[in-house]
Amino acid sequence: MKWLSFIYLFLAVFASTVSFSQSKLDTFLTPSDTLNKSRRNLVVISETALASMSLIGLNQLWYSDYDRSKFHTLNDNNEWLQMDKMGHVFTSYQLGRVGANVLDWSGVCKKDQLLYGATLGFGFLTAVEVLDGFSKEWGFSWGDVLANATGTGLYISQELLWNEQRIDVKYSFHQTKYASQNPEKLGEGLLEEVLKDYNGQTYWLSVNLHSFLKETKIPKWLNVAVGYGAEGMLKGIEDIDNQLLTSYNRKRQFYLSFDVNLKKIKTNSPLLRSVFSIFSMIKMPFPTLEISNKKCVFHLFYY
Repeated sequence: MKWLSFIYLFLAVFASTVSFSQSKLDTFLTPSDTLNKSRRNLVVISETALASMSLIGLNQLWYSDYDRSKFHTLNDNNEWLQMDKMGHVFTSYQLGRVGANVLDWSGVCKKDQLLYGATLGFGFLTAVEVLDGFSKEWGFSWGDVLANATGTGLYISQELLWNEQRIDVKYSFHQTKYASQNPEKLGEGLLEEVLKDYNGQTYWLSVNLHSFLKETKIPKWLNVAVGYGAEGMLKGIEDIDNQLLTSYNRKRQFYLSFDVNLKKIKTNSPLLRSVFSIFSMIKMPFPTLEISNKKCVFHLFYY
């Protein structure tokens, strides 16, 4: 439930750059062809400060509401129909993508981009996991660590294989009826629900067709996306949800849809390229086929 808020921190850092004039902003956002030590130092200092403040803030504001304990592990792999694990994959992938991109902007070599940038998500989320391990309410989850490694590995492996991201991990959200029935767990109001309500979240593997079929006339921006979601959950464990609190049936949902690869849209504006890169983590609404409980449902626009 905490993971998605870290993405918003990076959006806030980017938004602060709009105070530049247009020409200065374009110059600032254009990646350096060679190592720019001042940019690299700015990235290192900014990421270190942001990560430190986030961890200190979590420790003081989030974990202070729960009793502390000795370091312990927790097996939560059967909770939330694994939607929380998908959140970890998404977050580690996106933080790794941001980490590599800002080092590329600094002119850092490819090897160091992957070694020090693409691992940003895994390193940060592992530190958060350690904090969980000292909280009586939570616990260090090896399942979370595996999910973090999966997201990081997906980014790095594509760069090593193809020198580009042909398969993006994306996110979409819609409000559901479940949050109002357990707002403590699922959030109260849109902002909290975006972070907490697994019933409304969908995670996607968005595949760029042209990257695999370069000799065809398929538009470079056109993707096909496969999604995973779940609903009917008021708490993490099935027997608590279904026997004590509600008669809702928990179910997994699989989706097939189209998507837009914003990073493939041509533009001469460094600002627009940066905006497209940031919002490329969001799956665009498109006609979608849903498969759940052995039934197919068509959505004219799903998000």
